[in-house]
Amino acid sequence: MSPEALDQITIVLDPNAQALLALAIILMMFAIALGLKREHFSFLRTAPGQFWGGLATQIIGLPAMTLALAALINASPSITLGMIVVAACPGGNVSNFMTFAARGDAAYSVSLTAGSSVIAAFWTPAAILFWSGLYPPTADLLATIDFNRAAFIAQTTVLLAGPLAAGMVAAHYFPKLSDRIGAPLGLLGLAILAFVIIDGVIGYWWLLRDGWMLIALPVIVHNAAAFALGAGAGRLITKEPARRRSLTFEVGIQNAGLAVVLLLGQLKGLGGAAAIAAVWGIWHFVSGGVMITFFRYLDWRKAKQ
Repeated sequence: MSPEALDQITIVLDPNAQALLALAIILMMFAIALGLKREHFSFLRTAPGQFWGGLATQIIGLPAMTLALAALINASPSITLGMIVVAACPGGNVSNFMTFAARGDAAYSVSLTAGSSVIAAFWTPAAILFWSGLYPPTADLLATIDFNRAAFIAQTTVLLAGPLAAGMVAAHYFPKLSDRIGAPLGLLGLAILAFVIIDGVIGYWWLLRDGWMLIALPVIVHNAAAFALGAGAGRLITKEPARRRSLTFEVGIQNAGLAVVLLLGQLKGLGGAAAIAAVWGIWHFVSGGVMITFFRYLDWRKAKQ
């Protein structure tokens, strides 16, 4: 399959699948908000430079690096769009688990995830359009589809910010209930999302089969560059090795599920872009496991010496 052919492919979901996608993201954002606590933002007071520096690396540094990488590898417009959407999404809870497994600073990781999740509810839609507009091939691609930018920003902001605000209100007035139902709701959202993605993969298996070389390489290179950016920024932001590991995972592990939802539900299901987000969601578990093993090996070697 040629890059030009990949750019022309669109993934069309039936109304039921689109409704399930919306439900999945509502449940996921609501569950994230139920888990937000005041102590998660303690780094705003104790280490504001590290808090804002970590968020800036995610929100500004990662998309900027993504554009430079897309130009360097001469990625096709739809592939670049997928990379940009993934980069514009916040880090998910998976990064917290991997940070803990790698013996990073879990509190710092949770703080960055909480901060990026709140900011992303309002920033992600505009960020996608902003960064895409800076890369002419992707800007031209978006111009060719029936795409209302103002409606995209409004609808996506409501989709993200609405359940986030509702969850924060619920967590404030019903803290015990929120603690009980937060995790199950999040898992339900992930299960619904996984069902839609698996169903889509089965229906569009030929796309991954014929275009895997065009999809896999950008995902692997992009993810590796994101880990490197997080590690490099960590060395500039903090002297504490555990927090450096946290930032490595916060930047290297992105909420690819949200990216899939936005691409399929809001951005006309552009084939190459949606495939990038879907493959990223699988690949970052592999790369994250490799990073955990690497950090644990460093700890073992240091203890042995």
